[in-house]
Amino acid sequence: MFRPSGMETALLVVLLAGSLYGFWRRFGPVLRNILRSRTDPDFRLSSLGKRVWVFVSEVMFQTKVIRERPLPGIAHAFVFWGFCAFALVTIDHIGTGLGAPLLDRSGSFGRIYFAMAALFAVAVSVSIAGLAARRFLAQPRWLGRVSPESGVIALLIFILMITYLADYTHWLGPDWVRPIWWMHTAALLVFLPLIPHTKHLHLMLSPVAIFLKRDGFSKIPPLEGDEDFGLDTGKDITKITALQAYSCVECGRCTEHCPAYNTGKVLNPKEIILGVRGYLNEYGTGAEAPLIGTHISQEAAYQCTTCGACEYQCPVGIQHLPVIIGLRRGATNTGKWEDEYGTKLFLNLERNGNSLGMSALERDRFIKKHELPVYDGTQEYCLWMGCMGSYDPQGREIILSLAQVLNHLGITYGVLAKERCSGDPARRLGNDLAFQQLAESNMAALRAARVKKLVSICPHCVRTIENDWREFGGDFEIEHHSQLLARHQARLPENKSGSRVVFHDPCYLGRYRNIYDAPREVIARSAEVIEPHRARQRSFCCGAGGGLAFLGEEKGKRVSVERAEELTATGAEVVGAACPFCNTMFRDALAAISPSPPRLLDIAQIAAASIRQDSQG
Repeated sequence: MFRPSGMETALLVVLLAGSLYGFWRRFGPVLRNILRSRTDPDFRLSSLGKRVWVFVSEVMFQTKVIRERPLPGIAHAFVFWGFCAFALVTIDHIGTGLGAPLLDRSGSFGRIYFAMAALFAVAVSVSIAGLAARRFLAQPRWLGRVSPESGVIALLIFILMITYLADYTHWLGPDWVRPIWWMHTAALLVFLPLIPHTKHLHLMLSPVAIFLKRDGFSKIPPLEGDEDFGLDTGKDITKITALQAYSCVECGRCTEHCPAYNTGKVLNPKEIILGVRGYLNEYGTGAEAPLIGTHISQEAAYQCTTCGACEYQCPVGIQHLPVIIGLRRGATNTGKWEDEYGTKLFLNLERNGNSLGMSALERDRFIKKHELPVYDGTQEYCLWMGCMGSYDPQGREIILSLAQVLNHLGITYGVLAKERCSGDPARRLGNDLAFQQLAESNMAALRAARVKKLVSICPHCVRTIENDWREFGGDFEIEHHSQLLARHQARLPENKSGSRVVFHDPCYLGRYRNIYDAPREVIARSAEVIEPHRARQRSFCCGAGGGLAFLGEEKGKRVSVERAEELTATGAEVVGAACPFCNTMFRDALAAISPSPPRLLDIAQIAAASIRQDSQG
């Protein structure tokens, strides 16, 4: 066992003090930036049981890290667990150098603990070597450029493990005890101040970020007062946003699954978060310099489809969408975003009450022509038509098919006499005034009609009505038609036609509401359901979300074309959808990639066709 001399103890004290100073010199400003940032107006430390469960699951057991990238995830998990196991070992090591060891190596606990640490040291050594090979040899493009600091950190971790094993096993003999101890100490003292200077700061901050992240998926925080326009300048950055920006591990999982990045757009979700970090490092909190500019691209912020793949994938609790939408709010609400299509959309919403710019008389004529019942308070459901169901030809077909299915099921329903856009595109594009006006107008109409329950064919409307309207007092019970139909699936005819349907998971139904089985159960009554390469939680966006359906031609490859190619590659005769926005995007994309593309049908249309087939005999 190593016994330090008085000179060695004094040297250790000096070196340890220097290492701690180097650590605090960088970590101190980071901590101040977080603590001095604006308080999040809607943050409540509620649902403690859920927060503890998520912390234990995602931090202690590393479930999210392993689930999304199994092999590197397991390697990362072993490194993390090794760090946890080495906490006492490190304290004991420093204590030994100061002449006050913490653990008795000859005692039962000491023998067991140091043996366990040796096993972890082996696992960490193998894992860090594998991760280093992946980083420097395989070089996945999602990780970005190779930085020397990653190699230095990996080498230091490897040295820490190998020197521990050499000391534990004494395989180099007694003459090496002192050199090995000092090699381990040197690696430890160099590693400590490097942590806050590199992405490895996540070792300290990400557990806090995961525990404190906002409740709910892609939750957009409310504006606070008349002077709050969103994320415009440094003074608008909140504590949660700053904490998450500094927690980024730069793993590139968000980049890997981003539909914009994967189709040649400027947007890279990782760079948005790192842009916030870069801004804080340069300007600090409370600065008046605009956030969009040097560190963050406005073009990138407005290329986001708000699909939520980035937020779902992130292993350290970063919520990208409140940041991206916050940046849009800051630019849109202050007039800094100038876009021809965006201006046209907002005018359509203001003047016509719908995103397509159609006269409300067109909706009235459609309702009267097809004798859709008007909600009068006696029916079970109010059928929310939405912009696409009210004005888009294919969206109207879905509404009529759903009406046919509801009639078959004996479920009473009615549509509102007057209905305006739910406000989804205005909300996602950052126009809070337009969104508030639409929300309040619709809420007044629903209350006047004494609506109790709503059903909608549009997951975007469902999300907006159920969640976003709450900011202005909305509290309406609404569900997606896939939920309603799945609940009554036993009463739908079971006509197996032999056809195959590849189902596309809409982002706002899947990741936003965690509904994956319901639409498949409805389709399975009539056809075989097959899965595309990316399905369920990993589903690839259609490209319409975040208001992008109304912003003109995309740069790079169309997101809808990328997804349509993947869907048709399955060989299915039918592409099944459960969102009118997905439907309209794939309508053009399927026609563009094939002269004879598969049919495109909503689940309501599939169910209605089965009902007609059954009635014919």
